[in-house]
Amino acid sequence: MNTRADGPSPGASSLPVPAPPSGPVPWAKALSLNMLADMLRIRRMEEKCAELYGQQKIRGFLHLYIGEEAVATGALHALQAQDNVVATYREHGHALLRGVRMDAIMAEMYGKQEGCSRGRGGSMHLFDRARRFYGGNAIVGGGLPLAAGLALADKMLPRPALTACFFGEGAMAEGAFHEAANLAALWQLPVLFCCENNLYAMGTALARSESQTDLCVKAASYGMATVRVDGMDVVAVHEAVKGAAQQVREGSCPVFVELQTYRFRAHSMFDPDLYRDKAEVEAWKTRGPIHTFTARLKAQGSLTEEEFLALDAAAQAEVDAAVAFAEAGSWEPLEDLLRDVHTPEGAT
Repeated sequence: MNTRADGPSPGASSLPVPAPPSGPVPWAKALSLNMLADMLRIRRMEEKCAELYGQQKIRGFLHLYIGEEAVATGALHALQAQDNVVATYREHGHALLRGVRMDAIMAEMYGKQEGCSRGRGGSMHLFDRARRFYGGNAIVGGGLPLAAGLALADKMLPRPALTACFFGEGAMAEGAFHEAANLAALWQLPVLFCCENNLYAMGTALARSESQTDLCVKAASYGMATVRVDGMDVVAVHEAVKGAAQQVREGSCPVFVELQTYRFRAHSMFDPDLYRDKAEVEAWKTRGPIHTFTARLKAQGSLTEEEFLALDAAAQAEVDAAVAFAEAGSWEPLEDLLRDVHTPEGAT
């Protein structure tokens, strides 16, 4: 059966901006502050990355997650250590909350060999096998077949795990989504499809590129359960993904979650962001996941301003330490440039 959680209505960006998330937070204080701290860690890290990009210390492509922090935070906290995570090129927050150290992420941004991908991947190719974080994938929809393959491997071993695959709504126009969804449903693979719908893909509103804008309808056509949730509400995200993950584990079957969110920055640092009105962006900022969640916690007496400032200061200190680590890092030696490019002759 398909289900719907409360959240914005499906459709194009021209729809009215929904009211900000509100109401009591049904969590213990420790979990609430942990969630807030992680959203702050993502936000401060990415703000610093934007600054460093302007200084040309971070080069190449850079896709920021500012505004979407509730998705990665709520979802990653609903997964288990043995689960696989596959993400897109907007994956800094996912990697951080999966346990990849911020200093290793920042060093990777700098291209230093102390980075999590030894400086060879950069912003779009964060990777950490030990934490079962399989990218960081630069191709739109590129992680979807990988997720199906990882889930197939886990099912055949067998191994008690699911694969959570994060992708944008633009990827649902790619053949890779339909192939992966079809095989996941056909073979009953434990895949949690997490669609981060920020309404614009790279720069085109959903209704301008898709005749069917209800993404849950597309996913349901493959016979999998679906749920739609307000991706700007960390509480709603966490509860929805936790429930969907349980459904995947119990049924060894795929489940699709549409997380309706909004990025406050352009698609990438190269994007002039001419496809949407500035007034629309400002309207969506009233739904910002950090300040709305903070307001809810304060309203119910679960957070003081002093506690908030302490969490924010801790996040900033972590960022400062990560930048210092990256600055002190080293470049890969010239003699290692062909390392891992091919298998040496005679090797087995």
